[in-house]
Amino acid sequence: MRYQNRTRAARRAAFTLIEILLVLVIVSVVAGAAVLGIFTQQDAAYRNLAKSEIGTLGTALKTYRINCGSYPSELRALWEKPSDLPSGSNWAQALEKAKENDPWETPYEYKQSGSSYEIRSAGPDRQMNTDDDITS
Repeated sequence: MRYQNRTRAARRAAFTLIEILLVLVIVSVVAGAAVLGIFTQQDAAYRNLAKSEIGTLGTALKTYRINCGSYPSELRALWEKPSDLPSGSNWAQALEKAKENDPWETPYEYKQSGSSYEIRSAGPDRQMNTDDDITS
């Protein structure tokens, strides 16, 4: 009789396979929800960063226009002196650091025509002219 009491007590002290699997499922669900939340926040942060960088590029373009009389033909002219700069232009480095790519590592698209310009980020899908593009 003593032997039976010990084995029953030992069985009750251990976890069953069902209990262990249930805990694993709960932990997986909680971890999955956390990961989804992190990716959602990262996407929002990248969108805000792209908007901020486009604003910075716009300010630098306006500074370039004031100094040189017109918008540059490419964004690179904001941090590197262009070779085709007309004489008499007062070029000054408008950006200290190059901002060629958006947060998704896609190059910003810059279009200039006369007295207007447009800067565009392809957005999360990395394809231009889609619904998720971010523009100036």
